[in-house]
Amino acid sequence: MKTYGYIRVSAADQNEDRQIMAMEELNIPSAHLFIDKQSGKDFDRPNYKKLMKRLNAGDLLYILSIDRLGRNYEEIQNQWRIITKEMNVDVCVLDMPLLDTRLHKDLMGTFIADLVLQILSFVAQNERENIKKRQAQGIAAAKAKGVQFGRPVKEAPEDFNEIIRRWERGQLRLSDILAEQEMSKTTFYRRLREFRLLSDKRKASFKR
Repeated sequence: MKTYGYIRVSAADQNEDRQIMAMEELNIPSAHLFIDKQSGKDFDRPNYKKLMKRLNAGDLLYILSIDRLGRNYEEIQNQWRIITKEMNVDVCVLDMPLLDTRLHKDLMGTFIADLVLQILSFVAQNERENIKKRQAQGIAAAKAKGVQFGRPVKEAPEDFNEIIRRWERGQLRLSDILAEQEMSKTTFYRRLREFRLLSDKRKASFKR
């Protein structure tokens, strides 16, 4: 029997130290630790896939909590069945002693473990959905206050009108303008449209 540990955090800037420490206390070799820094919405994760290829019947897999395995109710149920039933690998969830397949292998024990798994899987997905809602609400509130998201707007240079005139006369190449102004072609033509629209408005005001 070999022991393995699976660790997951949702993003690259999140800290996995608590999970690693828990695995080290169990003396799991570092070569048997598989870490993903990815959302738990599905199981399309590179190191989880590598782990699944390493597991053999009789092995033991540790995870700190069920939400580290995933945050999709149906997918958690399915993966648990594959690991424990099809691959005959034991799983121990450290934060939930009832989810230790080495124990209580009788009918009642299996029933309780399956029930606990369903509840925790539901909680894991529900928390993920709540996080998404809070993020959406936060973004909406920030936008309402005028906070800008995405890349900062690239303003046209002060001498943009002169640059345009020289470009239209063939004295400047577009590639040189984009490189010098650190501007994308899309931004250039957007600023060009704005410049021409402003020029047309000025001409119309003079005619009045």
